[in-house]
Amino acid sequence: MYHFILLASLLAAAPVAQDVVPAGLPVKQPQPGAEPIPLMIAEPVAMAIAAFDANGDASVTRAEFDDGVARSFASIAKDEPTIGYIAFGDWAERWLGNRNALPSPFEVDQDGDNRISLAELQARFALFFDRFDRDKNGAIARSELLTVRQTTRPGDRPAESGGSPRQRRRR
Repeated sequence: MYHFILLASLLAAAPVAQDVVPAGLPVKQPQPGAEPIPLMIAEPVAMAIAAFDANGDASVTRAEFDDGVARSFASIAKDEPTIGYIAFGDWAERWLGNRNALPSPFEVDQDGDNRISLAELQARFALFFDRFDRDKNGAIARSELLTVRQTTRPGDRPAESGGSPRQRRRR
């Protein structure tokens, strides 16, 4: 019985040793029940771009990208040359995962006629292609579709460089 109690106390003490933080480092505890915050995310538009991969090679070429944008537009437009903002919401829900995901119809509707044409959608998505094709090789790899978060917990801010806290406040 003595050995059992000794073993139980040693096992209970082991995690405490792992919680030791070096002196001087701030200790932040997660909120009770809080989910861990992912360090990498995929934006809704990145999920749509991944769906444009026609041959399943985990890379989206410019041709696959252009075909995917046209196919996504046609899936909602049903042979009409333009779609309204409500239909754009349907498009966003289907291809981006949520009616309110970005880009918004206001970003895409370049001429302000409250209608979105395929050309307007292609023009907006061309900017996304350029942004996600980080190595500028004409194709977007899955790794290029991931966004690395800069903060790790709610309320954290990126560290400011240079000077004391008092000097930083004066800037």
